[in-house]
Amino acid sequence: MNSWRFILRLLSSWLGHGRKILGIYIAFNLGCNFSFTALLFVYSCSKKENSEDNVVRVGFYADAHYQIWNPIASNLAKEGIILELVSFANTRMPNQALNNGDIDLNAFQHHAYFNDEVKNNGYDIVPIADTFIVVMNIYSQKISNVSELKKGDKVAIPNDPSNEGRALKVLEAAGLIKVKPEAGDTPSVSDIIENPLNLDIISVEIGSVPSYLPEVACAVINSHVALDFGLNPGSDYIFQDDPTIYNNNMYINLIASRTEDKDNEIYKKIIKAYKTDMVKEIYAKNFKGSFIATW
Repeated sequence: MNSWRFILRLLSSWLGHGRKILGIYIAFNLGCNFSFTALLFVYSCSKKENSEDNVVRVGFYADAHYQIWNPIASNLAKEGIILELVSFANTRMPNQALNNGDIDLNAFQHHAYFNDEVKNNGYDIVPIADTFIVVMNIYSQKISNVSELKKGDKVAIPNDPSNEGRALKVLEAAGLIKVKPEAGDTPSVSDIIENPLNLDIISVEIGSVPSYLPEVACAVINSHVALDFGLNPGSDYIFQDDPTIYNNNMYINLIASRTEDKDNEIYKKIIKAYKTDMVKEIYAKNFKGSFIATW
């Protein structure tokens, strides 16, 4: 563990500042049943030497987050704050690396996932800012508004517990059903207490939900699945997801730090640089309305 941590720090030192590295692939097999694989992105625009305190390593997973953080890094470099963007191979690694001190911040997960990670692993990390929610809209090939639904119409939703529960909350927000309040943000079909149109809600595998659109009146579809099917989450919906429909923040994405660093002044500047119209424009342009800002 200490070996690869040392190598990461040494690489950062060797690279210095004032250059952009877009693909250093690091693969270590250190024996003792430990392997580390990460894709390290280092971005720095400043030609001046910066103190180590102004260098902040931000961990993420998936290219979408790089598309957001890269222009933020460019802007912060003008203020003398250098972001080193570290891309991990899976979603388990960023929280471990943050807890261990190998990165300073991470931004890749929603609160539900974060809470589960902290509970199961005992990590001493905390959320310091909310960023966006990945929408879960209602789509249809037969109607243009949920008000056009008729009695007995079929509605397709994902069948895994987390996404099924969220889909039911979306249907509730659309005024189509009501679920037991005590079910929170993860109800099941059995928690439906009102269904005025007697809608036939069918639960199917998440990736196949769009394929049911020719057969059902409408469907609740996760954004990444909608995009893969050729739908535009920013315009093709008949009802749009909204962060305010949920009882808590469990589906909202976040930026996390170690607990001891949660009040770091540089981190506050990074959050301010994130919560801008520029980032909202990236959400809209790059991700076709899949991301909705929560600030």
